Amino acid sequence: MRKQRLSLFWIVLAAVCALYLLFWGLMLVATMAYTSPEAWWEALTSPQIRYATQLSIWTSTAAAALALLLAIPISYLLSRVDFRGRSLVDAALDIPIVLPPMVVGICLIIFFQSKIGRAIEQVIPLTYQVGGVVLAQFTVAAAFAIRSMRGTFDQLSPRPEDVALTLGCSRFGALWRVALPSARRGMVAAFCIAWARSLGEFGPILVFAGSTRMKTEVLPTTVWLEMSVGNLESAVAVSMLMIALAVSVLIVVRVSGERL
Repeated sequence: MRKQRLSLFWIVLAAVCALYLLFWGLMLVATMAYTSPEAWWEALTSPQIRYATQLSIWTSTAAAALALLLAIPISYLLSRVDFRGRSLVDAALDIPIVLPPMVVGICLIIFFQSKIGRAIEQVIPLTYQVGGVVLAQFTVAAAFAIRSMRGTFDQLSPRPEDVALTLGCSRFGALWRVALPSARRGMVAAFCIAWARSLGEFGPILVFAGSTRMKTEVLPTTVWLEMSVGNLESAVAVSMLMIALAVSVLIVVRVSGERL
């Protein structure tokens, strides 16, 4: 009787999983079947969408690299040092994850209207510029990279680093020569997660950098622009391109041996 109950339990859970995957599969199939391959090719080869694709790839790569550079020291600190207020700092780092995307964009644009923000813009123009796209992507993606790297460092034993310290290695040397080589797969996963998050960012970019064609237009804003003028076929083509890029990133993360 117990085995039958357990079997029924797992069957129900498997059915729930299968239904969810079926739901997503049907949506993707319906999207792919909406237009013809010729219409997709015509849309994806247009100058505006080619520019948006190139800009999305470039800015997402830059934002993910910056996010990883920030995530490594912060996550290493939180993982290895037990200080007063650590839980509060840890919670504060998740704020970009839980904030509505539009709010992030509004916060950015208001900050750069302040005295400090205007001083920064005198050196590096960001508002409604390509640099603003990178900053908007980085602002959100960094939180995901920090969370991913924190999990990686938490899984690594600090003992090899402590041994390196007893052998005369500095704390930075222990990080550089011991911890980072052991965390290389986690770094790949954190970069990919930040890249994928940057690629799909929409709200902060729209508010802070705008959606000017052939200037600050990226793939998510392209979908919005195409739908706003009733060009649903182009919007679907760009959406499928973003899905293909996202799946490629997912494969890289899985190959690296890390789980999202």
